[in-house]
Amino acid sequence: MQATLLSILALALLRTLHAQDSIPVQADFQQDKLTGRWYSIGLASNSNWFKEKRHLMKMCTTIISTTAEGNLEVTSTYPKGDQCVTRNSLYTKTEQPGRFSYTSPRWGSKHNIHVVETNYDEFALVATQISKSTGSSTMVLLYSRTKELSPERLEMFTQFSREQGLADDEILILPQTGEAGSTGM
Repeated sequence: MQATLLSILALALLRTLHAQDSIPVQADFQQDKLTGRWYSIGLASNSNWFKEKRHLMKMCTTIISTTAEGNLEVTSTYPKGDQCVTRNSLYTKTEQPGRFSYTSPRWGSKHNIHVVETNYDEFALVATQISKSTGSSTMVLLYSRTKELSPERLEMFTQFSREQGLADDEILILPQTGEAGSTGM
């Protein structure tokens, strides 16, 4: 019985490691060029949270800066009802440039973050494997330096999300925030 349980746990660990390794990372990643203001243009996820909140989601603004230790400080401001909410996250660098880890203090979930592709001045495609006690999920984000992105970039995001096993109803191009919600965002 114990040997069977250990075998199942080992297999689950191997699958998780394989899933993390199967997500590519930007070649010659240059962290300093990723800093600055970004807009969240696309979001895809198979998490229950996303399925419940999908209809409420709108574009948000994210500011990325580098800490003295070389990690990334990620500050996202998004509309929630009639106000703006700001969330700060610290992405800890790993041995592989373009790959970061983050543990949510609120939920205890562990995030394995990959900067999949970016040209630094137009778009960034970021994929995250999220693990928590209730299971795992995948999230893909498409960032843009402006509030609009070409149809080709949007299609690249959609296609990559599908390649990560996400269904079309789990992929969302975020609507822009209205004038009232966009002040400071």
